[in-house]
Amino acid sequence: MIRPMTADDIGYIQHIAHNTWNDTYAGFIPEDIQTAYLNRSFSAAMLEKRMEKTHLLVAESETGIPIGFLNFTREDEDGDSELTAMYILPSYQHSGYGKQLIDYAINFLGSAKQLFVYVDSRNSGGRAFYEKQGFIQLDIFEEDFEGYLVETVQYVYYMHEHALAY
Repeated sequence: MIRPMTADDIGYIQHIAHNTWNDTYAGFIPEDIQTAYLNRSFSAAMLEKRMEKTHLLVAESETGIPIGFLNFTREDEDGDSELTAMYILPSYQHSGYGKQLIDYAINFLGSAKQLFVYVDSRNSGGRAFYEKQGFIQLDIFEEDFEGYLVETVQYVYYMHEHALAY
């Protein structure tokens, strides 16, 4: 089931973010940099701010326990939104939860024109997932991530092109 996040989910979201990041970026991004980023970006205060200013969706397993989440910005004046975070616990990946989250967000953003996402170039699983969902690569660039140089891939999902296909 996909639903909006509540304050009761904060501990689950922190757990999901830490476990997914450690699994995805082990050997790519030093552990101390991962920890600093996660502690800041997914603190209780930051998650409360995200719930207030953006959209946070939770994917629940059959047992009702949160196993994944997706965060995206509100549509701006140009019709753009950015998918800022999507994490599914490693044991639940490839089970359809990611697609359910993306579909929910796209339907929610009905009048938006574009949905952007930025992915570390070494995250081959994430890149393959977004490409399978219809995201198109726009750019690859280097950026500073917490004092560590990474290569980032920018993707876009054109809402109206996909809407016409249905």
